[in-house]
Amino acid sequence: MALEQIEQRGMVLLGCGKMGSAMLAGWLKGGLSPSSVYVLDPYPSDWLKTTGVHINTALPDAPALALIAVKPQMMGEALPSMQALGNGDTVFLSVAAGTSIATFQAALGEDSPIIRAMPNTPAAIGRGITAIVGNSRATAAHMDLADVLLQAVGQVVRLTDEGQIDAVTAVSGSGPAYVFHLVETLAAAGVAEGLPADLSMALAKATVGGAGQLAEDADDDPSQLRVNVTSPNGTTQAALDVLMDPDTGFPPLLRRAVKAAADRGRELGK
Repeated sequence: MALEQIEQRGMVLLGCGKMGSAMLAGWLKGGLSPSSVYVLDPYPSDWLKTTGVHINTALPDAPALALIAVKPQMMGEALPSMQALGNGDTVFLSVAAGTSIATFQAALGEDSPIIRAMPNTPAAIGRGITAIVGNSRATAAHMDLADVLLQAVGQVVRLTDEGQIDAVTAVSGSGPAYVFHLVETLAAAGVAEGLPADLSMALAKATVGGAGQLAEDADDDPSQLRVNVTSPNGTTQAALDVLMDPDTGFPPLLRRAVKAAADRGRELGK
């Protein structure tokens, strides 16, 4: 039903960088006709030019959905191009961090259905997770439309309050960077213990990737999975005694990191 609405009325993408391109690729792979997609982007990528979508042309009068995927610092310059679609039946779906629903309502009209979404970069391989929340004009049907479209690039969860989105940004939006840094530091620790750099990096990548997949797929929760790997007084226990230290280990470190990201998100939203 979601793709049918898009096929009939069209879809606009304001910005088509990494995140916009990941989503568009998922939709096209899912059967969306390129002729129903209109992209506004001052620097269209070579890939985008091969897709057959409309690029920087006149827009349909009342598209089913307008995806806002520009960087927050470009929002003031880019949003005016969407004003003509406001206060109507077009659903605005934003994947821009730090830009509040109130900001969009002020620019697009108070009667515009607006949905804020926070995806993350694993969307590029169809393994993302996106949290969504809508304004009072976003109906159940609008939320379902956004939900179905975003499932093309991974899982979707719904928030009960926009105030939760800064925490989501700090956990899953920024979270892939934390995991990539874990891979870096785990590999570097292996080198410090005598492993060749390329071998240590291969071990770190496969270990983090495999453990993440196991955490998603297993019936046991991560706490139990950790216990399953840990023999009493063994090597894993020795490492966990360091990592789980309540003063110097992962718990206080990640708490500070996630708080810093959430605080920055709140600052950007002001």
